[in-house]
Amino acid sequence: MILIKYVIKQHIGPFFFSLFTLIFIFLLQFLMKYMDHIAGKGLSWFVIIEFIGLSLAWIVVLAVPMSVLVSTLMAFGGLSSTNEITAMKASGISMYRIIIPIGILSGFLTLFLIWFNNSVLPDSNHRWATLYRDIQRKKPTLSLESGIFNKDIDGYSILVRKTFEHSNELEDLTIYDYSKPTKNTVITARKGDISFSSDYEKIIINLNNGEIHETNTVNYKDYRIIRFSKHRITIPATQFGFTRSDQGAFSRSDREMSAQEMRIKVDTMNSENSKIKSDILNDINDQVKKLLSGMVIDSIIKTNDKSINEVDHALLSFRIFYSDLFGKSIRIEMNNRSIDSFLVEIYKKYSIPVACIIFVFLGAPLGIMTKKGGFGVSASLSLGFFLLYWSCLIGGEKLSDRDIVSPLIAMWIANVILGLFGIYLLIKVVRESPGLSFEVFKKLIPKRFRFPENDSNENY
Repeated sequence: MILIKYVIKQHIGPFFFSLFTLIFIFLLQFLMKYMDHIAGKGLSWFVIIEFIGLSLAWIVVLAVPMSVLVSTLMAFGGLSSTNEITAMKASGISMYRIIIPIGILSGFLTLFLIWFNNSVLPDSNHRWATLYRDIQRKKPTLSLESGIFNKDIDGYSILVRKTFEHSNELEDLTIYDYSKPTKNTVITARKGDISFSSDYEKIIINLNNGEIHETNTVNYKDYRIIRFSKHRITIPATQFGFTRSDQGAFSRSDREMSAQEMRIKVDTMNSENSKIKSDILNDINDQVKKLLSGMVIDSIIKTNDKSINEVDHALLSFRIFYSDLFGKSIRIEMNNRSIDSFLVEIYKKYSIPVACIIFVFLGAPLGIMTKKGGFGVSASLSLGFFLLYWSCLIGGEKLSDRDIVSPLIAMWIANVILGLFGIYLLIKVVRESPGLSFEVFKKLIPKRFRFPENDSNENY
């Protein structure tokens, strides 16, 4: 029991260290990708923090399995480098007894991630997607530049020939008002200022010494000019304010659903495909019956003018039948693609958590064989295997979308390959305790490209 506690203790520190490090790296990557979408929008800090916080859900799903691999490599690499693994084996302690408790802990992590993927992640992804749409819809704060038309306000185009950097005052303004479909209005003013109301729901433009030119778009003879010394324009500023959409305003994609919800979708589309296939068979049977009844054949062998109409009618009926058959087959194909997409996401919700267990039985023998317990070596090996794992997932998803492999194989092949490789390494460590060697790769290099194995240069 003391030994198990000691081994677990060696994992806890590296696991949380690598987890927070990986979350920080993924978060930096996320910010670099989406900073342009949230900067300059005039968003509150609460909205920005919520936007970033909701993205942590998918980051956790990726960071936890990779942290398991890093911590396993660091823990067993450290134990091997200090010869503690050798001492344990010399005391008659089996390697399986050392590794299995860590595998059990990773099993609890797997169960946690399965729950997380089906309960927390879908809602977080949906809320993030809804918030992202709201942010994209919001326009930046109104900014007027001298000599440039500004069209940020719907229905208005504003040209200012002189602005002042430290005030809202403007000079020589021209405002084109297209907000009313029956009128075109052009407003000119020598001076003015622009500001938002206290509740930021309206834009207020105060104008001095100008003219208003109004033209009726229906009757162009209806034209008038109004001169003013002071005039105020009030415009709704809804497009500049941040408004939240209801959570049910947008339909959910496959990554915004739980496995159970996607199963319901899959069952519905399978039932629809079965009904379409049944309809196709019935339609084919009807056409065959018509042919066997002699209706078409009789119409073809007739020679009077009436037969021509019957042949045309038969051909038209066949074209309609073929078009309907083609449309139904396209519908089945579209449903099958959607089913594959849903199945990929369903299997992914389970295959990624199971990777926690796979990485324990892969990382333990690798750490013992490398005899390196540092973060640099462990992170490098983990990154390499995780890139391989993620490439298999992405590649499998693409192959599944093209209907080359089944979604089950596409999402589980990486676990199977790395799991078998980990079991192979574990058996070698238990039986032989070898160091990590590259002799296998050396044999693949032709002799003429190899370096000499001794220090003598007499043959060269």
